[in-house]
Amino acid sequence: MESNAPRLWIVLARCYRALAISVERSIADLGLCLSDFMVLEAILHKGPLTISEIQAKVLLASGSMTAAVDRVESMGLVVRTITAKDRRARVLELTAKGRRLIEKTFEEHARYLEQAMSVLDAGEKQALYAGLKKLGLSVAATLERPHHEKQDHEIQDHETQDQ
Repeated sequence: MESNAPRLWIVLARCYRALAISVERSIADLGLCLSDFMVLEAILHKGPLTISEIQAKVLLASGSMTAAVDRVESMGLVVRTITAKDRRARVLELTAKGRRLIEKTFEEHARYLEQAMSVLDAGEKQALYAGLKKLGLSVAATLERPHHEKQDHEIQDHETQDQ
């Protein structure tokens, strides 16, 4: 029997690409680039964060992260503050202007996503969410193992299949 995994990967990759392009356009129509939006959205939903904490949440490369933070700071959307815990770390906080902008933008973004995903009924959305979360966690767990351990495991799997 032919494996469905390669076909599923292609569908998943194409779906992600189409959604990503669509979301970038939607965010641009709201006046922000995607990386700036992601920085502001992380602070909106998680509270004040260090640059490295934001970077871990939004998965931006270091250079992109620095550029995004510099842009939103120069627009007066965030301020960098020093924490009592670690005077070396700079924490980013939304300004009143930044909060108003990201709350409005996120609300419109959420509406856009709801409309884009309206092709799926509630059960399909729930099943897709559960399946993708399960797959993502499983693959992420394999990434945490040392590379040689994965190779040993793969060899054992092949040996078991050959028997």
